[in-house]
This record gives sequence, C-alpha cells and structure tokens, in this order.
Amino acid sequence: MRIGGSPRLWTIGGVVALIVVVASIAHGQSDRWYPSKWGAADQRGAANRITPAKVLEARDLIKTGKLYQLGHVYEAGMPMYGTRHYSIRIPQAFPMPGKNQAVYHDEIISGELGQIGTQFDGLGHLGIGDLFYNGNKRSEFAKAEGLTKLGVENVGAIVTRGVLIDVAKYKGVAQLAGNYEITPADIKGALQREGVSIKPGDMVLFHTGWGSLWMKDNNKFGATEPGIGTAAGQMLVDAQVVVVGADTWGVEIMPNPDATLSAPVHQLFLAKNGIYLHENLVTEELARDNAYEFMYSYAPLRLKGATGSPGNPIAIR
Repeated sequence: MRIGGSPRLWTIGGVVALIVVVASIAHGQSDRWYPSKWGAADQRGAANRITPAKVLEARDLIKTGKLYQLGHVYEAGMPMYGTRHYSIRIPQAFPMPGKNQAVYHDEIISGELGQIGTQFDGLGHLGIGDLFYNGNKRSEFAKAEGLTKLGVENVGAIVTRGVLIDVAKYKGVAQLAGNYEITPADIKGALQREGVSIKPGDMVLFHTGWGSLWMKDNNKFGATEPGIGTAAGQMLVDAQVVVVGADTWGVEIMPNPDATLSAPVHQLFLAKNGIYLHENLVTEELARDNAYEFMYSYAPLRLKGATGSPGNPIAIR
C-alpha cells in the first residue's frame, strides 16, 4: 500500500505500518524539520543569515542618524506572563578604603531574566514535546543549572535591515482588537502601502498599537493580544527572516483561535526554523515617524544556558 504521492512508503502487515505513519504525522515529524539546513550541530538558527553583506546593507539605511530605543524600562509592576516575577534590591552602600570616602552600590535582581519585559526568545525557549530546534531533545539538554545546548549565548550579535509593518495604520485604527489575527493579506497590504518589501535576513517588526496598554492597563495587555497566525508565520518563514518582533507579549495571536493549540507560531519559528522572536518592543515612535526601514541592532546577553535575554534593541534610520 502506498501512502500519498511522495516518497514510497509501503506497509508491512497492512494496518500496523499505517498506524506508525499516522503516529509520525501526529507528532509533527513527517515534514522533516530537522536536521537544520545549517547542519545537524547548528545552534544559531536563522542568525546564520547575518552576513557581512547584510550588515552593510543595514548600514546604508542610515540617513538621519536618528535613534529609537525599542526596549521598555524594566521595573516593578510591568506586565509579565503567568507566574514570572521581577524585583530589584539595592543593598547598603559599601565603603572603599582611602581618605576620599568612595562608596558604591550594587543591585540584586531576581526574575526570569530572559523572559520578562522586553525579551528575546532563544532557541531553547520553546519546542514540540521533547524536541527543540534541530531535533535536540529537551530530556537531554535542559538541566537545572542551564541549557547545555541552544543557550542564548550561541546567537551572537545581530545587525540587520529592519522592516516595520504597521498593521494598525493599514487597518485604519489606533489599536488592533485583542483577538485580531494578522493574515498574509494584511502583511502584503501594509507593505504595499509602505512601499517596502521583506528580504532574506531581515528583522520584521509589527506595530499593532497594543503596546500603548503597557503600564496603563496591564490586565488587558496580558489577557489577550492581536498577532500573526500560522499562515502569516509561514509567509515570514518563506521570506527567510531572522527575527520577528512586535509591541505585544507573544508576537502571535493569543489565545489561538483554535482552542486546541498553544503558541503554534512559536513552534514554527523557534523549533522548526530557528527564527527568533523579540517581544514587548516599543514601536510607537517608529510608527509615528513612518520609519518603515531601519537598521536593527541587538546583542543578546551572553548568558550561558539561558532561554532568552533582556536588553534594549536599537533602530537607527
């Protein structure tokens, strides 16, 4: 018995082999998303697309020298997912020896550092069952002391062309509804209005207006969010981007319209294609200035074995 029209799969014993094939499909392994196109040992994923030529392309986008800080301030009370937390404490001042009376402060920070506030998701953040990027097994690399593979220290610095897709402006609203799914048609329409296109190696940033709720209505901000669906996600995979970001906490529509799914775009990007997510970004100034092309610069902290990184990414135009 032959299954489908692609590679010849023949059953042995009829039903038994058919069950094996169906089980493989059910576990998402039939599309052969690993090993990675960059090799079975690769831990950088789409960051491999950041070539010297791509960096120089980004440099050439700088016309005015205007800087945009894309990161939120890390502070008590900022929106956080689930049971994540953040706190900072300054111990007493510490005196130094010498008659000039020098004293200094340190800080103690507690929290899921790579997954709070403005956050960059590394490839060890989310997977499919036991499988993560490049077929690495969570049961083998996720240790209490840190990830032994796919830690965010493997990413390296990213300097590339950034593209802002202002879906809110394209739809004629200040803020998309919390249950709005951004479609391929939205992306195409917004890009056409802006007069830009997506190129391999780009960082794509969505403006939805949702970020205006940050520290103003945290409950609404975190209860749901507009974002890309799997069709739009696949469109970006096909475009060979490096990073996808947004002014929302998850980039993709949350909760998913299909109540049986959780974070399928995260799985599509991180696990299957090594594409990074940059969440909780500040996009209002870029949108206000119609800054649809810019140089995006970000270097994750080299936190060995971490699932992600905090930081303050920069756009320059």
